[in-house]
Amino acid sequence: MTATPPPLFEFEKITVVRDGRTILDSLSLTVRAGEQIALLGPNGAGKSSFVRLITREYYPSGRREDVVFRIWGNDRWDVFDLRSHLGVVSNDLQQTFSRDISGREVVLSGFFSSVGLFTHAVTSAMEAKADEVLAFLEIEHLADRPMTELSSGEARRLLIGRALVHDPAALLLDEPTNSLDLHALHTFRKTLRTIARSGTGIILVTHNLHDIIPEISRVVLMRDGRFWRDGPKAEVLTDENIGGLFRVPVHVKQDEDGYYYATGY
Repeated sequence: MTATPPPLFEFEKITVVRDGRTILDSLSLTVRAGEQIALLGPNGAGKSSFVRLITREYYPSGRREDVVFRIWGNDRWDVFDLRSHLGVVSNDLQQTFSRDISGREVVLSGFFSSVGLFTHAVTSAMEAKADEVLAFLEIEHLADRPMTELSSGEARRLLIGRALVHDPAALLLDEPTNSLDLHALHTFRKTLRTIARSGTGIILVTHNLHDIIPEISRVVLMRDGRFWRDGPKAEVLTDENIGGLFRVPVHVKQDEDGYYYATGY
């Protein structure tokens, strides 16, 4: 009998205080392995702070025994081990990679959690996996191009490849469509839907309602450092909830492709 895997994340009563200010307030959240989930909230809601909590840049305040803070069933993680289980793509990471290294190097660097390859020993198996990921994301044509010559959308897709190259348990995307034009947004959505259908878990962190791809089934709303609503997408994405979240009157609609959008504000 196959054992049920532990939750990807299991947080209870997590508070983070920075410089005397509470930026995350008593957060509780469980995310199952393979789950497709969106965290939606306005700018300043605490979304990026929550991402930093997951990646161990921030730590819970207070006594360890008063909270639950588990990732993949473990209370303690080496940061480099954690990165092998969780693929992270963020705007901060993209800025870090604004340098003269090739797309292939970017993808291969995911094996080492590095920016570029430096003196790392790349094996033939790693090369083959990088080729597989480049083909899966349909970005083989970017392999030999330097990051400094790519558009934001092209660079973002290579960073997704970097995140996927070690077959992570989940892909964590922090505001992934910032700075993308309509064509890049269309391509990004297509890429993300392909990843979701492959079975990789997705945690999409965004302030844009239209970023939520149809494959995402659960939505968590975040406001003022707290989780405000959590549930099935159709139950959470309502006029009342989205209007209350962003503090504007809205009408939430769903188009024929399964995307949600808001009007009336």
